[in-house]
Order: sequence, then C-alpha cells, then structure tokens
Amino acid sequence: MIIDGLQYCNWSEKIFKQWRMSNLTAVHVTIAYHEQFRETILNFEKWNSYFESFSNLILPAYSLKDIIYAKENNKTAVIFGFQNPSPIEDDIRLIEILHRLGARFMQLTYNNQSLLATGCYEEQDSGLTRMGKEVVKEMNRVGMIIDMSHSSEKSTLEAIEYSSVPITISHANPEFWHKAKRNKSNKVLRALSENNGILGLSLYPHHLKNSSNCSIEEFTNMIKDLIDLIGVEHIGFGSDLCQDQPDSIVEWMRVGRWTKNIDYGEGSPSNPGFPKMPSWFKDNEDWHKIFENLSQSGLTDNQIKKIQGENWYDFFKRTNSFR
Repeated sequence: MIIDGLQYCNWSEKIFKQWRMSNLTAVHVTIAYHEQFRETILNFEKWNSYFESFSNLILPAYSLKDIIYAKENNKTAVIFGFQNPSPIEDDIRLIEILHRLGARFMQLTYNNQSLLATGCYEEQDSGLTRMGKEVVKEMNRVGMIIDMSHSSEKSTLEAIEYSSVPITISHANPEFWHKAKRNKSNKVLRALSENNGILGLSLYPHHLKNSSNCSIEEFTNMIKDLIDLIGVEHIGFGSDLCQDQPDSIVEWMRVGRWTKNIDYGEGSPSNPGFPKMPSWFKDNEDWHKIFENLSQSGLTDNQIKKIQGENWYDFFKRTNSFR
C-alpha cells in the first residue's frame, strides 16, 4: 500500500497513468485553496468528469473499502481535501455537506490568520479562535480530518489538544532538519505523535535542506532521525507535488484574493515561480527512487511499508473519517 498525503498537480491522464506506474494506492488531492463554497462545488464537478473519463485508472475514496478496492483492482483512490477553510465560508453547517460530497481533509489555515486559527506567516500567534474550536468539534463529529500543515505553532498545539481524534500535518518536514516557516518544531512533532497523529513528509524544495539541491541521502537520513524522535508509526509522505502546474498557480496559492501584491512566500523574489524539484523526485514516476534508498539505508521492510502507506491507512481508521 502506497499513499501520498498531498498533491496539487495539473491533473491529466498522464499523471493518473504515472500514479498507476508507481502503484500509488491513494492520493490526497487539494481541490480548494481560496475557493468559496460554490467555487469548490465546481471543482467537485471537474473531478466527477475525471472519474468518468479515467475510470480505468482512478476512483473517489469515500470509505476505507474504496481504498482497499483500489489496491485490489489496480486503481488509485482519490481523497479530497482543502488547504484553507474558505469552502465553509462562515457557516459551520457546510462542513457536514462538504463531507457528504467527499471532502475528508481541511486545513484550519493557509499561512494567514483565518476565522479559525493563526497561519505560520503571521507575526502574532493567537491560537484557535472561538469559531475554530467549534469547527474542530464539528470536524470530529462528521469525520473530517484536521490538517495543520500551514498553521502556526500555538494553533497547531491547540488543535492537537482540543481535537478528540488524531490530527495530521499532511505536508511538512521537521524544523531540526531545515528551518522553514512551514516546518515543525520538536515540540509540535512530539505532541502530534503522542496523540496518534501523522506527519506527511514534504518533497517541496522550500521545505528541504539545501532546497532543490537536497540529496536523497540527506532526505533519508532525516527520516531516520525523525523515527528516533517520534517513532516510525507517525510518519508518511505528503509530497506537496505540484507537477505540471504553471507558475501562475503558485501566485494563486500564496495570494488568492487577500492582497493586490505578490507574496513570494519562502521563495526568492527573483524567482517567484515554482522551485526546481530535486533530481531524484521530479514527478510521480520517481517514487521508487525514494523507496529504494530507504531500503539501502538500512530501514527494515516493515518500517518502509509503514512509511509508504500503512501508517496513513491506520491513521484513517483512527480518525473514523472513512466510514
């Protein structure tokens, strides 16, 4: 079982075929960044067209049975998620409606302060808001996974504490390896693991040591150090792969409609587009290189299977999000 905890690619038959070539069992795909409710519905419609056109390659994952069915029938199960709470607008009742449509992940923030929590780019970290605490309870109730990948330290710690079920940081890396605004402190990682959550390791260059020049050995060594810190059971992949996306998309991701200026984020203002991927992970064809290096590094087959996807599957069972 191989599961990627997050991608936001320019979806196409090419990518879906690469998923199958790499034997990806399931992929959590972003279908909303800054979209409001109605705009998000249009994205669901678009994915319904993909499922109809490429039914031999992909299927929607509404339950654990769908993920198992995909594995047994050589297809990839698609899990929907939002990188911002924009789709629920200011209406908590939309959470249940969106869950019924297939949404299974939602971040409480995307870099900025939201109605729910503080993003990792804000100077003041006020933690969860009043609405944020209510939304956490409602997400727990309906079975939507709380994702704090783009959230601040206090907000993340409060979400872990306040949630009655485990949460995720679906795409980030440990701060001890590379200090970036989106990478997480040891305190957060320990709290996440102690509460049965999972960290999806990012392959996005801004989150890697030495960025695009990060070596596969450096990445593998980080995983081994992380196992020592939080245990292998709490580690998976959340590649944050944006394969085949034009540079205009990264501006949408960072800016949306909240400013008239360009927010370059953690990238260089002289190169505001997508960074170059590391040579050993350029697209969805390269998963085998990571798994082979993990094996060569001395990790056991059992450890590798857990990180590849079994940990994500066990996490889904713990959260009761795929009933």
